[in-house]
Amino acid sequence: MRIRTVTRDELPLLRAIEWAAGECFREIGMPEIADDEPLPVAELARYLDEGTALAVVDAADRPVAYLIAEPVDGALHIEQVSVHPEYARRGLGRALIDHLAQLGGGAALTLTTFAEVPWNAPYYARCGFRPLAAEEVTAGLREIRRQEAAHGLDRWPRLCMRREPRPAGAPGPDDPA
Repeated sequence: MRIRTVTRDELPLLRAIEWAAGECFREIGMPEIADDEPLPVAELARYLDEGTALAVVDAADRPVAYLIAEPVDGALHIEQVSVHPEYARRGLGRALIDHLAQLGGGAALTLTTFAEVPWNAPYYARCGFRPLAAEEVTAGLREIRRQEAAHGLDRWPRLCMRREPRPAGAPGPDDPA
């Protein structure tokens, strides 16, 4: 499998990946998240045009996982990482995050996530992200969190996380020392 930029024609496929990936939230009592409408194609196109839209593709060059991000307050903010369940637990999400970090040219990475969902904050911590204290949350992240709260996501604990840039060749948090 390889990582590449998403094409405009593939944007509807990203929605299908997110629908499929969201089903796991139903199993942990968060059906509202499973039922939440993925971003419309026009919004996904904005990430393609203005930010970063990456996909892991299978042997047929079809996206099976994706990541969208954009600059926020000097960092690259990951808006969404989704992996189709048929391809889960293969390191595709981590590969997308690491690829974004390489493309970022030394920028930190940020994201917002559910604090208590195992494949959210605990997973991102294993990928090198740390929770931000309230005084570390930037204006841009506060605005993102405000929008998330307005969308109803604060029904469950959420937090902002950050991964500092790594020097070239430096090991990640799970790499052997």
